[in-house]
Amino acid sequence: MKKSFLICTGCGRTWPVTRAFPRCDFCAEPLEVRGVVPGRIRGSRFPHRTLLERYRDFFPFRTLNGELSLGEGFTPLVRSARLAGATGLGDLFFKNETVNPTWSFKDRGTVSGVQHALCLGYDRIGTVSSGNMAASVAAYGARAGLKTFVLVSAALPAEKIAPIAIHGPVLIRVDGDYGELYFRSIEIGKRRGIYFINSDVPFRVEGSKTIAFEICEQLRFRVPDWVVVPVSAGGNLRGIIKGFEEFRHAGLIAAMPRFAAVQAAGCAPVYRAFREGSERVQRVERPETLAHAIENPFPPSGNEVLRKIRAMGGVVAAVSDEEMIAAQRELAGEGILAQPEGAAPIAAVRSLAEEGRITRGETVVCIVTGGGLKYTAAFDFHRFRVAGCTLSTLEDHILSEDPGGGG
Repeated sequence: MKKSFLICTGCGRTWPVTRAFPRCDFCAEPLEVRGVVPGRIRGSRFPHRTLLERYRDFFPFRTLNGELSLGEGFTPLVRSARLAGATGLGDLFFKNETVNPTWSFKDRGTVSGVQHALCLGYDRIGTVSSGNMAASVAAYGARAGLKTFVLVSAALPAEKIAPIAIHGPVLIRVDGDYGELYFRSIEIGKRRGIYFINSDVPFRVEGSKTIAFEICEQLRFRVPDWVVVPVSAGGNLRGIIKGFEEFRHAGLIAAMPRFAAVQAAGCAPVYRAFREGSERVQRVERPETLAHAIENPFPPSGNEVLRKIRAMGGVVAAVSDEEMIAAQRELAGEGILAQPEGAAPIAAVRSLAEEGRITRGETVVCIVTGGGLKYTAAFDFHRFRVAGCTLSTLEDHILSEDPGGGG
């Protein structure tokens, strides 16, 4: 590992970067990688560079195992002139993370976490997840030939099980508080020699910062006014903020965007703390939302998200299930099939624009975190229109649907 260290985001105590346990021994807040000297972007992307190789100067790894990669990252930044006009924005972009190997942004942090685990000599990895991260860690664990433990909630929808199980992990449904499962797993991992690549561990956050790196490159280093991110545990938002900070420190960008964290109204501990002016998040006792990927009743990075958002003049929003379903349909109209929670940013942008928090003419990037085929039960909330006819009446039926059409 390069000369770097881990620092507590709460009390500022430091540890060596070779530490696997991701929380502070004194205040229990999450740790973060610091001390990597900023460098440069390495060469062309395909086919010569993996994600970690392209941005290797911004990671603490001395050597990289390129065989771990499944082709993660380098995702499209899709501009929507239509939705920008409808919301009064100057420009609106969607960072489409659904095209990662396991269809979500989680692959970025997983490849970074597996790299760190192997650097430390681990032969077993694990994760706690409601779906996206579970599939990602199972896939990358299989790729690396590591024994992999995946712990999911007993209430996880059945359709999310097979895409995890197909990779052959030790898959365990756990009946109990999902928020507490995070902390229990890393304690067990510490005792049993399992590197848990959970939602906000330092090297998962390191992987997430590459989203910011790519946005900067794709916008030719013109920083957007806002970046809008769905938030569950908080690690992805922390990583994206960190990425912009590191590029600014390296002199690649001159300013920082502001950030909007988006939660589901039925499980919004960070939003509630932000609205009430609290410095710490409180557990949501009875979460109720269809957005399972952001349904975290006690987010482990919630306090750090609050600190960052407030320090940088950002905002936290909450959107209803109905708003997410409408946003999912709207985003599909742009050609992007997202999970409801992946579409949550566009719902938040609408409300924030109406409130005047995001102002007319500003440039906004929404992070579309996961693909819609990972939770097809959400389709039950849509009203799809499907027509039918016989072969002999097909042309007449087309004519009735498109009377103005020409031949």
